Amino acid sequence: MGPVGWEVARPRGVGRVAGVAMAGFRVPGVEAGGLRVVPHPAVMLIVEFGPGGSVVEDAAGRAQRGSLVAGVGFGAGGGVRGRGEDVRCVQVRLSPLDAPRLLGAPAGELGGAMTALEDLWGPEGTRLRERLAEIPSWQGRFAAVDALLARRRAAPGARPAAVDPEVAWAWHRIVAGQGRVRVEELAAEVGWSRKRLWARFQAQTGLPPKRAARLVRFDRAAHRLVTGGAPARVAAAGGYADQSHLHRDVMAFAGVTPAGVTAERFLAVDEFAWPGAAGAAGAPGAAGAALTRPPAAARRSRPGR
Repeated sequence: MGPVGWEVARPRGVGRVAGVAMAGFRVPGVEAGGLRVVPHPAVMLIVEFGPGGSVVEDAAGRAQRGSLVAGVGFGAGGGVRGRGEDVRCVQVRLSPLDAPRLLGAPAGELGGAMTALEDLWGPEGTRLRERLAEIPSWQGRFAAVDALLARRRAAPGARPAAVDPEVAWAWHRIVAGQGRVRVEELAAEVGWSRKRLWARFQAQTGLPPKRAARLVRFDRAAHRLVTGGAPARVAAAGGYADQSHLHRDVMAFAGVTPAGVTAERFLAVDEFAWPGAAGAAGAPGAAGAALTRPPAAARRSRPGR
């Protein structure tokens, strides 16, 4: 059982698809003001299956009921809220590098917005929701989601193109560096111009590389704050220029001060749902086989080049 009366479940063992993290939630109810969605450096998939339901509303007043998919950094600015009664769902976090094969659309098409699961998966999304409602245990539900993701990953036929090796390298470097990397360095490592890396990275992940680095750094800092870290120490450890710099970033992403972010329930739940995965983008951020050297260096080492 997680905080604030939430039931939180985790899969036992490792799934068949690398770079995917899952958790199950049963939330009795949410007050009228709703829960603030705190942005995370992963694509978010929520499959609802219970008798109740939820509504997620963004800062522009657009509302999405039921199962949804949201892009990297969804909730930035603090204006996204969720509410509902007796909500039961499986939440999946995955790297934007895996989105094309698993979701059927590049993460760049999602941007930082949300869309209905059925809009991406059609009847397959409806069947999954109905199947989860029939399964009596969390472990059985996790197995069903894992099996579907494995089938989608291996399915023959048309799938959106995978991300460029250069973009994958840059994403892994941002995650491994906890957001403390410079775009100029990434561009030099992959042998691209800064402009080209910026454009391709944003098209394929949904964020420009500099903002992705800020999001990864914010995520680690926010979790440190939640676990009791003093803002000055969190700022120093996270590579911020000073405490005011941390304050500005936390306000920009979460819509609250560093002191206020410690009360955000979505962050508190992470300790139960994804223990040890907070910061550094969690398991999804490091999805897939990490590259051992920049793509530019790999190309130069090929025979005949």
